[in-house]
Amino acid sequence: MIERVAIAFDRKDYHTAAKLLQQLLKESPDNPWVQFYLGRLYEVSHKRQDAEKIYRQLLRSTTNTKIVTQTRQGLQRLQEVEQEERQRAIAKATAEPNSSEPGVLVLEPLNQEQKSTVIAKFAQIMQLDAYTARLVIPSRSWKVYRSGQVGVLKFYGEQLKAAGIPCFWTTIAAVQQIQVYQVEYFSESAQQATVACRNQTNQLGSLTFNWSEVQARVVGLLPIFEEVVDIDARHKLERKTQTQDYAQFCDLHLPGRRCILRLSDHSYDFQQGVEIAAQPSQNTIRINWNQVLKWLEQHLPQVKLWSDFTPFAETILDQTEMLNNITPHIHLFRREPTNWDAAFQLYSGLVFHKCSAIAHNEN
Repeated sequence: MIERVAIAFDRKDYHTAAKLLQQLLKESPDNPWVQFYLGRLYEVSHKRQDAEKIYRQLLRSTTNTKIVTQTRQGLQRLQEVEQEERQRAIAKATAEPNSSEPGVLVLEPLNQEQKSTVIAKFAQIMQLDAYTARLVIPSRSWKVYRSGQVGVLKFYGEQLKAAGIPCFWTTIAAVQQIQVYQVEYFSESAQQATVACRNQTNQLGSLTFNWSEVQARVVGLLPIFEEVVDIDARHKLERKTQTQDYAQFCDLHLPGRRCILRLSDHSYDFQQGVEIAAQPSQNTIRINWNQVLKWLEQHLPQVKLWSDFTPFAETILDQTEMLNNITPHIHLFRREPTNWDAAFQLYSGLVFHKCSAIAHNEN
């Protein structure tokens, strides 16, 4: 009867093949040829996942050369169909308005148990092996997984989210469009707060806002590099760049105004405006800064603090081409530019985008 099934497939008479297979599955369900043609039936019926499952099981369980060869051909056909569909979908996604703008796809962290449930799906969607997929999915903090045309990133992101893998995407332009104001000090802090600040053209002004407008606090450390002279293994002097200190930053997000208020321990004037720390002129910068952070927390007890900048930055510091497209709005004296500054702007901008999207969905 297997010969009749083969003839039916050759003739593309799938109705007859299905009837014959139905009988064979009752008589000898474990026969490798019966299983192979069942896989073929699933394949021509566009039930590709069922077909792939049977084909892979056959490769593990049979040594029949003919079956192995034809099964591999079946898997090849499935992969080619999937690839063609993927290319068509990507072409459609990138044909939409603004889909060619540069953007980033960000993976959100999962614990080990959560990872184990999505590894196979992630590997399938991104066409990776399971081992690589496990290494790619972050456990600690957000990870910029891909950069490129936002239409392509959206295509992959939607598949990942449908598979239960948390992620989001946005354009670099969306990060660039956020206004960043450099705060010099708070001049008022009652129901409303007022800051003396400089805009992106370095003009000094003031901005008054309600504390309830602040939707996120983002903190991060940016390394301060200095050129030092050291002695190498051959006892010769050598010049090298080392991290000598860190500048501390805190961003307050006001999504309703599409702006970020940026504070730094290197630029905040602790002796002006509202008295936050006692005797600021006699304190160290660290003590004064910690008092400012504590004071902000008292005014913003319900506002989430985002503090995973360093592990996030460590995953993207080598992506110079992408980071070069981001204006950092970090005013530190540097002998040479560093990707750390753009990385902080990107991290804060991604938090801004994420929180704005959540607020929009809730409304």
